[in-house]
Amino acid sequence: MAAFLEIENLVKTFGTNTVVKGASFGFDKGEFISLLGPSGCGKTTILRMIAGFERPTSGAIRVDGKDITSLKPNQRQLGMVFQAYALFPNLTVGDNIGFGLKIAGMPADQRRARVEEMLKLIGLPGFEKRFPYEMSGGQQQRVALARAIAPKPRLLLLDEPLSALDAKIRVSLRQEIRAIQQDLGITTVFVTHDQEEALSISDRIVVMNAGNIEQLGTPHEIYNKPTSRFAATFVGQLNLLPAGIFPQGTVANASSVLALRPEMLSLAPKNGTDIALPATITDVNFLGAVVRLNVDLAGTPVHIDTFNDQSTPPSRGDQVTVHITSRDLLVLPN
Repeated sequence: MAAFLEIENLVKTFGTNTVVKGASFGFDKGEFISLLGPSGCGKTTILRMIAGFERPTSGAIRVDGKDITSLKPNQRQLGMVFQAYALFPNLTVGDNIGFGLKIAGMPADQRRARVEEMLKLIGLPGFEKRFPYEMSGGQQQRVALARAIAPKPRLLLLDEPLSALDAKIRVSLRQEIRAIQQDLGITTVFVTHDQEEALSISDRIVVMNAGNIEQLGTPHEIYNKPTSRFAATFVGQLNLLPAGIFPQGTVANASSVLALRPEMLSLAPKNGTDIALPATITDVNFLGAVVRLNVDLAGTPVHIDTFNDQSTPPSRGDQVTVHITSRDLLVLPN
């Protein structure tokens, strides 16, 4: 069965600079997909090619089995939410939400009903007469989302829609976006450079670097089973450990680079194949629910994340024993 959204060998070149280098992936109907990577990796360019704002140098884009590569943006039945809201400042909230419906020729009474439905969906009933300048950033972005989904698009595209908001609003709004997406069952492509955002709300994630797809997988797979050194280091905190610090026989390849998430190390013995190594505490950072310990492990700086259990943490300079389970080690290309 063909994927609902198919990207095949997509290439985009600007002059001598190739920013997307043969990207291919496919997703099922109703999935929430994040394109995750640093600035300049090509994620927004892919989104803009799906939207029709950029023409691919080569490759194909298909939605529900139909090739849309050459269609104009208004022929693609897509909804898009931008980083900077892009609301019409001279129109009320109701007119902003109903703008696409009016262009499509929907009768006024049906349009009013759909706008009211959208305002309830985004938690802003009764706001239809307000203007954008009378609303907070988070409220404006909710309106932009409602405008995008009002015409019932078959695909929703979100281009870093939360990056202009403060941290607390970002967390609450991303959960609202995910809840709305799940309620509607709309296939969604979300562009972000924020790993926490991608991990918390995605069905699957495309990790990108320098125009290439580094890894495609579920949040669990991306975090726990990275397949490249870039994916491992870009998503989450990671300790890189030379194989030589471990006892002989612990690892098969002494020239490998081994990686370990900070929460996988402990100062207490662990069940399973336990490796105990002497270390020195170099710093202690209290982060609320988590206490981050920085240690020197045979000359290698290592982070250890422990839950705040209200016990007194060790002090700088303390000699400790770090416990590692061999199954938690990730072997990465050198």
